[in-house]
Amino acid sequence: MTQYALLALDLVAISVLAFGVYFPRHRRRDLVVAYLGVNVGVLAVAAALASSAVGAGLGLGLFGVLSIIRLRSTELTQHEVAYYFSALALGLLGGLAVTPSVLNAALMVLVVVVMAVVDHPRMLRQYRQQTMILDSAITDETALVAHLERLLGATVHTAIVQRVDLVNDTTCVDVRYELSPARTLVSA
Repeated sequence: MTQYALLALDLVAISVLAFGVYFPRHRRRDLVVAYLGVNVGVLAVAAALASSAVGAGLGLGLFGVLSIIRLRSTELTQHEVAYYFSALALGLLGGLAVTPSVLNAALMVLVVVVMAVVDHPRMLRQYRQQTMILDSAITDETALVAHLERLLGATVHTAIVQRVDLVNDTTCVDVRYELSPARTLVSA
């Protein structure tokens, strides 16, 4: 496989990831632009570094710097971070190949397939997480879980109390829960 074929495969892979997997599911145009821009930028720099004497160490350092800059500039959800790192990985795989190989192509396909599968709406669709502010201060964990299960109509797996305000009678809690099969079908 030639270097040009690997570069073209990267562009196909990031296009499939951004337009075929991410955008239809999450509809954030701004992140599609970010994923494509980061991927092509990393691809260009990685390809230039691969053909120079500087080496892969600097390329991986660039990966870290870009990650820190992007992740500190705006709040991203965990799945958005996963897409972001996938875009970075695709760019590095496409650009840092000193000798383009089938392994790089297979790894690029693997990244896209894994993201398509694990972020599919049907994957673990009955599981939810949300932060809730309750209109009562509940300090007893058993009572809190029972109250949350009644409110949500679901099985609570984890309830992490973030704040209890006894003056204003509120509880802020991070809840991880599982919808019943009947509710999952309704909400899907």
